[in-house]
Amino acid sequence: MGTTGPSSVALGASAITDRAGSPSGAGSGGSLLAPAVEPDIRPASPTEPLATEPVATEPVSTEPLAPAPATSPSAGTVEDAPEPAAPAPVPASEEPAADVPSIPPLWAPDEELASPPASRQAAPESLVAAPAPEALIPDSNAAAILTVFNRINEYRASKGLNPVKYNATVAGLAQEWSDSIASREVIEHRASFWTDQRALSPNNGAGEVIAIRTDRDAALLVEWWKGSPGHNAMLLDPRFNVMGAGISYTDRTYKIWGVVNFFGYTTLPAGTTDSPGGTGSSTPFPAPPPTMCDAPVRHMPPTLDLSAAAIKGPGDLVTVDSSGQLLARAATGARTFEASKAIGSGFAGAKEVFTTDWDRDGAYDLVTQWSSGTLTLHRGIAAGGFQPPATLGSGGWETLTLAVGGWCANNRLPQLLALDGTGNLYLYPNKGLGDLSARTFVGSIGAARKLSMVDYDADGFQDILALRGDGSVQLHRGWGTTALRAEARATVATGWGDVTGIRPLRDVTGLNSTGLALRRASDVVQYWDLTSGSLASPSNIPGPWAGQRLAQ
Repeated sequence: MGTTGPSSVALGASAITDRAGSPSGAGSGGSLLAPAVEPDIRPASPTEPLATEPVATEPVSTEPLAPAPATSPSAGTVEDAPEPAAPAPVPASEEPAADVPSIPPLWAPDEELASPPASRQAAPESLVAAPAPEALIPDSNAAAILTVFNRINEYRASKGLNPVKYNATVAGLAQEWSDSIASREVIEHRASFWTDQRALSPNNGAGEVIAIRTDRDAALLVEWWKGSPGHNAMLLDPRFNVMGAGISYTDRTYKIWGVVNFFGYTTLPAGTTDSPGGTGSSTPFPAPPPTMCDAPVRHMPPTLDLSAAAIKGPGDLVTVDSSGQLLARAATGARTFEASKAIGSGFAGAKEVFTTDWDRDGAYDLVTQWSSGTLTLHRGIAAGGFQPPATLGSGGWETLTLAVGGWCANNRLPQLLALDGTGNLYLYPNKGLGDLSARTFVGSIGAARKLSMVDYDADGFQDILALRGDGSVQLHRGWGTTALRAEARATVATGWGDVTGIRPLRDVTGLNSTGLALRRASDVVQYWDLTSGSLASPSNIPGPWAGQRLAQ
């Protein structure tokens, strides 16, 4: 990791107060460096206590690749996945209970195992494992993994099949994905998981099953798989001879998340053992080394009532007008927005303003890149307005092109990506109110005049859209770690030479929908939907937009 880049200072101990009015800043020898004209963003009303998080009451969902977990009875199990190739039939008596969705698991296409096509997904450029799980309960999962392994093999034996063996490298693949979906609370399969280097090149079948429960009973994960025809067929697939399991715990509605990867090999890969923790494997899965993606703290943010907040949700449009006034238009669904409302002033000297929940407390904040070279954070207040600015970086930031978002898959805190003048992209990890001087190299992507961080291909990982000087847009896909994918960089749009702002939005066309707002010439702002994994036809968002710059 490198440390060369914009300088910064630690926040002074008395520089900022929390919502209760007590000091919350930490650091030594630092002081707040405000911009030349400090923005006026005082709360509209006295600060109120934080609301407690309500109990989730969402209905059961059976949509494949749902963006959020479906719910079930208090001890139920839920799984969600795309359709695989047709599995072997199972008796009708093994149908799952009617109140539990039955979505088939994910098989690897046999033709891809036999002869990988040229477009086969490449492995990451970096072999660094996924960051340590964040927003998860760090209890030992060794007993649960052993239970899942033993129950699967007992079931196979009862059907006259050979047992599957265990491989710690394969288990690392499963554990990484279990941590990822649990921390993001999204039930989905890892696309082309069989091409990951940790899959160890299977040549005789590959599959993945996922399940979650509202209790911690690992044995009942297997029972649910047995009761679902597609999952049952995978447990009993005679081609499979190696498995790896990942188990993650949370303190939310779904207490346990389980992922099992199955692979078939003509020759067993090195490190394969008879069971988890067997000879050659001291633990059920390898511990990932520390990376710059690791979270400094573990967050399960509260769900706040933001009806009085300056920014009410991830679909709101925020702009800066010619006088430096900050305006917000709250999303109202179906690509519609409320009339603009002033939420601050004094931003005329801002190069870029980013809206994000930087501290993951439930209220949306402002990360501002100033033309003077400083980088500041205004923490949002649920009752309205923002706290005074905290300085995250004290110089050199004006030369960089920035994007803010959840680049690290298992870290709920947003992070910052910065592109320098030579086309090198760096990750600056979120240090809360601390400095942003530490960074690590992500990749060389060439010159770009705008960056936007968004899950372009709907695979659950954030990607980078780089807007070039000629108006073309190049896609750089992420893995949820510090690395970019090792693949050809696709051009996904052209003719964007007049675009001056790109804002990723969520929930504009529906819950968990994804899209982009573009600020264009002739006072036009467009919305482009991305929910399907590619840019859909745009629609114009009514203004007026004259003299306004789009916050990112």
